[in-house]
Amino acid sequence: MKLSSTALFFASAACLLAQAPGPKPAAPAFTPAVAPDKVVISVGDTTLTAAQFNQLIEMLPEQNRTAARGPGRKQFADEIVRVLVLAEEGKRRKLDETAAYKTQTQFQAQNLLAGRTLADVSKVDDAELHTYYDAHKADFEQVRARHILIRTKGSPMPADPGKKELTDEEALAKAQEIRKKIVDGADFAKLASEESDDSSKSAGGDLNFFRRGQLVPPFEQAAFAMKVGDVSEPVKTPFGYHIIKVEDKREQSFEEAKPDIQRKLQPERSKNVVEDLVKKASVKLDPDFFGPPAGAPAAPALK
Repeated sequence: MKLSSTALFFASAACLLAQAPGPKPAAPAFTPAVAPDKVVISVGDTTLTAAQFNQLIEMLPEQNRTAARGPGRKQFADEIVRVLVLAEEGKRRKLDETAAYKTQTQFQAQNLLAGRTLADVSKVDDAELHTYYDAHKADFEQVRARHILIRTKGSPMPADPGKKELTDEEALAKAQEIRKKIVDGADFAKLASEESDDSSKSAGGDLNFFRRGQLVPPFEQAAFAMKVGDVSEPVKTPFGYHIIKVEDKREQSFEEAKPDIQRKLQPERSKNVVEDLVKKASVKLDPDFFGPPAGAPAAPALK
């Protein structure tokens, strides 16, 4: 049996393979140069070509593909063999002749086709991505900042063991004192490592680059309003008082932002496409089996 006409088999195999343990990163990457139509796996009367093997790889979750193409190629093949051997045994037991199997395979084939169709009709072209990028430039501005957190009593940030819990007034006074030292020339990173109650103290308070929506609003509002080199007045958040120093600002290019924009726009596009297709389709649900449509008037009670 050639698998080129058995797309359903590929779907079933990929589902099982996706649950298999990840390949061990021991062997070096191996990328053989063979003809696409060369048979590379045979189990009974079932054969799999190199091209079909690579198609199965593409059906795996993205995080598993690199390993399956390289060091995990043999392990991936072993998993395929297990699937084929089980399928052969299922045929021997005539499980493929049961009504339940036939119903399931029919729906799985439809489901696979539906998934491919959705991916195809939900694509957002570059022109639309560019339009969104140009209209939301502020969303792609990034700030690199350091901060020193002076924790207040009741903060969701756990207190260091044995360290005094500061009232709001005490924390503010301490933050103002530390800021004065920085303005007078003290090293921000050194003070952060000594005084901050945030885990970033080990990096001198460095938070690296961040965008809007990643940190608590009061912190972000202050950081994005500052100029490079500025040191903020104490900024209050639910965690306590922060002293912020902005070290750099940059704007993501369109190419850098493109994957994020696609992830943002594609779900809405998918939802709208499906709803539109359902509205246009000829769909009938048996009211005796499913009940009347939502919003339909109830049938009069029989007396």
